Amino acid sequence: MKRILVTGGAGFVGSHLCEHLLNQGNEVICLDNYFTGKKQKIVHLMDNPWFEVVRHDVTMPFYIEVDEIYNLACPASPVHYQYNAIKTIKTSVMGAINMLGLAKRTRAKILQASTSEVYGDPEVHPQPENYWGHVNPIGVRSCYDEGKRCAESLFVNYHQQNNVRIKIVRIFNTYGPKMEPDDGRVVSNFIVQALQNKDITIFGEGTQTRSFQYVSDLVEGMVRMMSTDDSVTGPINIGNPGEFTMLELAREILDITGSKSKIIYLPLPADDPVKRKPDITLAREKLDGWEPVVPLREGLLKTVEYFDRLLSDGN
Repeated sequence: MKRILVTGGAGFVGSHLCEHLLNQGNEVICLDNYFTGKKQKIVHLMDNPWFEVVRHDVTMPFYIEVDEIYNLACPASPVHYQYNAIKTIKTSVMGAINMLGLAKRTRAKILQASTSEVYGDPEVHPQPENYWGHVNPIGVRSCYDEGKRCAESLFVNYHQQNNVRIKIVRIFNTYGPKMEPDDGRVVSNFIVQALQNKDITIFGEGTQTRSFQYVSDLVEGMVRMMSTDDSVTGPINIGNPGEFTMLELAREILDITGSKSKIIYLPLPADDPVKRKPDITLAREKLDGWEPVVPLREGLLKTVEYFDRLLSDGN
């Protein structure tokens, strides 16, 4: 049994990861300040004697003895990370410093949940890990993009200078149950609008693309990354190479929900990437043949079911 710390453990991805790690027979400590995380996402785990919840902000030092650390703490949707840009940067940078310091003291392995946003609005397509990106360092999304880029730098330097055992994964668009209905992400936006028969809002002409991975595929990739040999540090892309336009996604959701919603078009937000698709060659090679197994429609059906139940309950 391993003792594992998950920062941001009450968030969308973190709650799924905590459950997965418990099911594997580990002791799990969930650390969250509930800025975007919610206890409702983990309340069903609290009867498990091997699960512990700590209310704490990663921008402050934290002391505990653990074997592994998954550093997920950071608002991840544009609505949330732009709400308090300074807090977002501090969470990425100071959170990384504090968790790396903890890993150094306890000799724990530590995984950084980085993001495809480090590639910005890419000029290389699909995006391989050796692409440096095309990011506006002072744009409206820079608090998140540059915070994550700085965190990657910190991880690499702690590894090179202090021999900390690091893992970096770059997460591409992820969706599934436990997303928030008002988090501003495209999948949750479209589903909620469709279920409420409201206009589906597409920014730009709807030709911009994203690659959507179901949350269970991401969790499996992260756990496999953590179990790799110490020589495998990353970064490694974790995403689904299936590429869809916003218009295709909207039509798929309309078909699943049987909604009467109409599609309307609004101006494209500043610095919004035109295309996004991961090159997962390295993941297939280093993560024991990992690749996404949940098709988009299957994942959307499960997510629509979750949101339908959530909205019916009045949450």
